Amino acid sequence: MKKSASEKPIDGRLDLHGLTLAEAHKRTQDFLASSAASGARALLIITGKGQGGAGRIRHELPHWLETASLRPLVQSIKAAPPEQGGDGAFLVSLRHPRKSAP
Repeated sequence: MKKSASEKPIDGRLDLHGLTLAEAHKRTQDFLASSAASGARALLIITGKGQGGAGRIRHELPHWLETASLRPLVQSIKAAPPEQGGDGAFLVSLRHPRKSAP
């Protein structure tokens, strides 16, 4: 039986609390690139909810993951379950690296 993303072990965590939008964007790019290069598959990105649930980082993160530089790395993104941060965090699954032909 295939495990859901929330049941897979987390290979890396990134906490974006307290960062500006620009800092959070840069850290997200660097984190995904280094995580993919190291073979990570399941990541937890903590954005926080923001005041009244209207956090800017929380709102922007899915858009960042759809940019041309990150889209090839990301297989899926979904809200984390309550025990991993709920609405203030995202589970990101990375694609398997493509194997080059011999």
